[in-house]
Amino acid sequence: MNEELQKIVTYMKELYSQAEQKESHYVAKKEEIMLPVSDGSRLKTTIWYPNDMACAPAVLVRSCYPDSRVIQETDAEEFCKRGFIFILQWCRGIGGSEGVWEPNVNDRKDGLDTLEWLNSQEFIESIGYWGNSYLAYTGWCMADAVPDKVKCMYLGVYGTNRYISAYKDGMFRQDILTSWAQGNAGIPIEADLLESYSFRPQIKVDRELWKADLEWYRTWISNTDGDSDYWNSGLWGRLKETPSKMKIPVCMWEGWYDHHLGSAVATYMNLSEEAKAHSVFRIGPWNHSHQPAITHQSVKNLADDSVQAPLSWFTQILKDKELPGGRVETYVIGADRWETWKTLPVPAEDSKVFYLSSKAAAGKEYGMSGKTGGKEGRVTYVYDPLNPVMSRGCESAFSTQTAVGSMEQPPCGFREDVISFVSETVEEAFEINGEIQVKLFVSTDAEDTAFTAKVMEIFEDGTAVNIRGSITTLAYRNGAAARGTYKPDSIVEITVSMWDIAWLVQKGSRLRVDISSSDFPQYSVHSNYPGVWALQEKTKKANQTIYFGGAYPSRIELPCVRL
Repeated sequence: MNEELQKIVTYMKELYSQAEQKESHYVAKKEEIMLPVSDGSRLKTTIWYPNDMACAPAVLVRSCYPDSRVIQETDAEEFCKRGFIFILQWCRGIGGSEGVWEPNVNDRKDGLDTLEWLNSQEFIESIGYWGNSYLAYTGWCMADAVPDKVKCMYLGVYGTNRYISAYKDGMFRQDILTSWAQGNAGIPIEADLLESYSFRPQIKVDRELWKADLEWYRTWISNTDGDSDYWNSGLWGRLKETPSKMKIPVCMWEGWYDHHLGSAVATYMNLSEEAKAHSVFRIGPWNHSHQPAITHQSVKNLADDSVQAPLSWFTQILKDKELPGGRVETYVIGADRWETWKTLPVPAEDSKVFYLSSKAAAGKEYGMSGKTGGKEGRVTYVYDPLNPVMSRGCESAFSTQTAVGSMEQPPCGFREDVISFVSETVEEAFEINGEIQVKLFVSTDAEDTAFTAKVMEIFEDGTAVNIRGSITTLAYRNGAAARGTYKPDSIVEITVSMWDIAWLVQKGSRLRVDISSSDFPQYSVHSNYPGVWALQEKTKKANQTIYFGGAYPSRIELPCVRL
């Protein structure tokens, strides 16, 4: 075990020692079997049994990450010491399991075969399913068809709407899925990630740069339409509809700065009423790894519940046989507190609108005002795809972890192709809770292009940190699921919609929004040519214009709850 893993295991054991559920048993037996599934393949499966329990509740985990084996085995031992049978199984073609590894393809069938076998075992009283990230996918993909002994699931940092996880208005989430494809190709790939992200045309990156043949990746990057058959039928279509067919409760945990948040919110909202009545959705200030991802606000009231929460969930349902009340718990960044809601979306009781306005008398920023109207104006910049704005402070990145979260931002004017608008001082604190939207009137001399928006809070000491950011394209503007057309130099209104957030803006702060046209590698770079991004072989510069004031009420809209 390397030093880093040893630190993780030591920390995990410390959390378990502090848990409400104390050790009551010891591991009586650890059994390793090759469990046959319906097509004859055998999957490597390890079972931990607690002593003095002829029949006990069980927790199942199915994993495709053998490098994290020691982490799963630590969970297994600690759960077993608290009276649970624990089952760890490796996905097909992984960790000693037979067959060929194909991401996503076999997990539903293999998982259901495994559950049916466990369901028939007399030593198992009831079953809970546990997983985070891809391990959560292995639960979601079969959640609508589990046998009767399966009473609940605990699934984190994943959502069942795959299109939302892959795209935002036709822009591919490069730092998530291209990096994941490169790392899970089934063969070692040594190519530099930024080189992979920048490869043109991207449709050839697997064969020409990686020296692999990943048809599934090429399919991801060439299906840019959210209403296409690819995302709404077959494996992904079934996954998308699974929550609406669930009958058992699920505890979902997410992070405000996790790349699956948008898909997870859509998943929760699609849960059947039967499942939602006893399900819990908990969203904290975390990244994908359950680490706090905010840099300038207190988190002293944020306990690490990565061990306690699943222990409590499985104990309550599998051991105590009690069903929790359905609820949504959101952590408010800046307030350092949790709020509880009946469901999503959180009912906005108020809204605040800030209108973009002309340039301030001094400084490199433009203004923002709570009042509509004002003198009509415009600002232009040149967007060059070969010189993209690099991601810093974002919610939809994974491999570039140094860019994930709420981070200190560069000053206004740090690039000529990033235009900043700054409000006056906020006189009273207010809480944003929901989906921020930035509505802009824009034009370009290209047939298609992208626009980004990043909303920030500037504290009294002048430090600016990002709250939320997002991107859109003219082809997919205003929620269009499929590609539309744009006439160069025409003025259109676009909406840059952002994932939900709970954030307290402090009295004495100011708001800032930066407008640009790239956010790389969080998103793919737009070539300024129309069509499927992955097929583009060349790029060109585009002259972008933002309009505000008068007939062009460009603005940011903030959903708020009363304090």
